[in-house]
Amino acid sequence: MADPGLRTRFFDHRLPPLYSGRHTVTVTHTLSGDGRVGDDLLPDLEQAFEVRQPRLQLLPEDVTACYPLPGAQGEYGQLLPHITLSRPGFPWMHLLRGAAEGAPWPALLVFRAQELPEDPEAVGQVTVSTAAELEAGHAGVGLPPAFDPPLYEDEREMTVTSVLVPGPLFTAVCPTTHELGMLAHIREGGPPDATRAVGTDPPPDEDDLKAVLTSVRFPGTGGMHVAHMVSLDGFEDYLDGRTPPPDEGLRLVSLHSWSFVSIDDGRMGFGELAQRLADDSDPLLRHHALPETSEVPLAVDLLRQGGTVLPQDLESGEATVGFYRGPFTAAPSHPLPQGTGMRLESAGEGLVYVEELGAYDTGYAVAFSLGRGLALADSEFRSALLAYRKSARRAARKLLAFPELDSLARRDATAVLGTRVARRAFDRMLGENGPLAQALSRSGGAIRAGGGPRTAPRTAPEPLTAARLRTTVADTSTRAVLAAAVRSQLDKVQRWLTRLTKLETVPFGHLVPDERLLPRDGLKFFHVDPQWIHAAVDGALSVGVGHTLDADLNDLAREMRDVPQPVSGVLIRSEIVSHWPQTVITAFAEDHVVKPMRQQILGDDLMILLYTEVIDRFTLAEPPQGLHFGLNGDSTELRSIVPPVGQAIGDFPPDGGGYGQFLRPGGHDVLDIEGRLAPALAECHGVGELSSAQFALQLVKAPLLQEFTRPTEGML
Repeated sequence: MADPGLRTRFFDHRLPPLYSGRHTVTVTHTLSGDGRVGDDLLPDLEQAFEVRQPRLQLLPEDVTACYPLPGAQGEYGQLLPHITLSRPGFPWMHLLRGAAEGAPWPALLVFRAQELPEDPEAVGQVTVSTAAELEAGHAGVGLPPAFDPPLYEDEREMTVTSVLVPGPLFTAVCPTTHELGMLAHIREGGPPDATRAVGTDPPPDEDDLKAVLTSVRFPGTGGMHVAHMVSLDGFEDYLDGRTPPPDEGLRLVSLHSWSFVSIDDGRMGFGELAQRLADDSDPLLRHHALPETSEVPLAVDLLRQGGTVLPQDLESGEATVGFYRGPFTAAPSHPLPQGTGMRLESAGEGLVYVEELGAYDTGYAVAFSLGRGLALADSEFRSALLAYRKSARRAARKLLAFPELDSLARRDATAVLGTRVARRAFDRMLGENGPLAQALSRSGGAIRAGGGPRTAPRTAPEPLTAARLRTTVADTSTRAVLAAAVRSQLDKVQRWLTRLTKLETVPFGHLVPDERLLPRDGLKFFHVDPQWIHAAVDGALSVGVGHTLDADLNDLAREMRDVPQPVSGVLIRSEIVSHWPQTVITAFAEDHVVKPMRQQILGDDLMILLYTEVIDRFTLAEPPQGLHFGLNGDSTELRSIVPPVGQAIGDFPPDGGGYGQFLRPGGHDVLDIEGRLAPALAECHGVGELSSAQFALQLVKAPLLQEFTRPTEGML
């Protein structure tokens, strides 16, 4: 069975060969053997050098994504904000003094409104200065970083942004050095797992590696928030509770920041809405609140297949009721009755009389009238249709009047059957082997001896009757020639007909005539009736038909379109359509994925998808936007850290006590990873300690995937 998911792998970190800063290389020599001549022949050599890496600025192209999205508004109270960087090694370029390898030098801190003195509204306000001004303490209130090594000359005039964080707030929301390592990892997103051999572990794709920094703090539900990716370089003394920060606060270099709004709007999430769609026991586009047995079972059957009852005025003036069914049906449509024919020339021909009910099924008649009405309302299409028929009639007459043109037209139909026929004939006469050149090459005596030109007796040409023209149009050997000769006019007609075939121009009320067929929070499978589309196309092409030749040319326009017809589809009516526009939608026919030929949002909460195959499985996946970190309610899924890695193995915490037991005291919604959460997760997995990649795997709030299966009852 095909899998719509993508493969994602986590790695702990990317440590550089050498951290930035000052380094020393010492070379010593030892001589041995009988030829030794003294210890100071080769003295020790010591060489100092420096490794420099960016530490004051983060380029815009270095940031791949932020979540929550900058400026977004939503319910983020159970998500841990994070930032994704395009340079996978950036967080590990420097090593904080006193920290273990794997601990990054930047951290992602989240602040709420009224927490930052210089940004009380949490809109992302920062202080801009030069690096030299910041180092000297001239950028504003707050202790500046103690750069080690000190600023280089080319760094002193660099523009930096900084933010003032009060000392107690910094202590409350900043991760420990151990937690810094747990909150940073490398992520690789790859192709679908189905393309990887089972049991393989390919090397990382260097072009698809990203670094991710996660916050240790959950946003509140009180409005504005600002996230700052800050540098902790120069503030090592205030980490891990070693020294309380000064009362005036710390002035941190802000490498990147963005704002968002976290609210509790009471709306249901993606999972609840998807579950509502899945709760329908019969996801077919048909009436459900109908008795299974009835005195008129045929009427019930027509309604359950997607039809509805509407008032009908007969041509005789009588008012009655009839059944109407659009192109969407719960089951494959029945073939047209014998004698109806393949081409409708009027709406009346599309009426199907249901003798048992004494009523008409008006679906095809309405389709014909709709197609005709749409064509009459479009002046450009009408003009293109009439121009096409005029050009096609002219080309057919030329082929019939001059049979010798047929072989030439097969090579260059546009030139031969266009306006250049006489010019081409004159050019051939003047050519090297033309009649005029041959005559001029003969001597006068030869011309006199030969006498006058000998002409064979000519028979009168057959008249260009309508029957002969229709025969020419119907001939398969000349239809392609005609189509090529009028291609420019025919393309305009066919583009319009293609949109009609995809039902793009059909009002929704003609597709789903009764709102009860598609209730709110509904996902419905349906078949597409090709005969309904055929009737609509017949109606559009009926405009301006003066005789049977025009009708035959309509068939040529219809047959020459290389456009696949929709045969099935899905309708979704849900808030998912409006609130999650990036939802990942995948349809399957047996074991392969089917791409939609049309996917369109109608209105606020309605989506239509049409397919060229009958689909039997359909999935909705929450928009990934990168994998997020957080909770599902008061818990999260415990995921295996041994093969099969990532498989859900239960809920965490196992005691059902919720995540409140893993928060730091103080009411700031900050996780105590080092002292509480990480040890508890390690115990559940039976290991002494989790790596940063394994820890990230536990906190992944994976996008929800909801699968729908089309019922087989009444279906092919």
